[in-house]
Amino acid sequence: MEISAKQTVDRICKALSEKQAIDIKIISVATLTDIADYFIIASGKSVPQVKAIFDNLEEKLEAEEIFCRRKEGYADGKWIAADYGNIIVHIFNQSTREFYQLDKLWNSGNNITTYTD
Repeated sequence: MEISAKQTVDRICKALSEKQAIDIKIISVATLTDIADYFIIASGKSVPQVKAIFDNLEEKLEAEEIFCRRKEGYADGKWIAADYGNIIVHIFNQSTREFYQLDKLWNSGNNITTYTD
């Protein structure tokens, strides 16, 4: 059974939340770019936490046969970008997120939702 992008977004956000990711934002970018339909942005308080958040995400999704096509930044752990096809997940440490401000870059006025579990 194939799951929808929205269901995958929900699963991703839940996995991020399980490892205490903070400030989880879902950004609908389908009308802004061909790169993806959604960006999900979250933060961890330290490099080890950022890696733990990603490790949990990857483990949970692989258990449902949802596989990351490509990931970048894991070794450094300050910004991990994970490509799940039409969903790109960005996990930052707080200072790196503040510097790049992807939340503001992709904000078109009404396309950002804060995840709450």
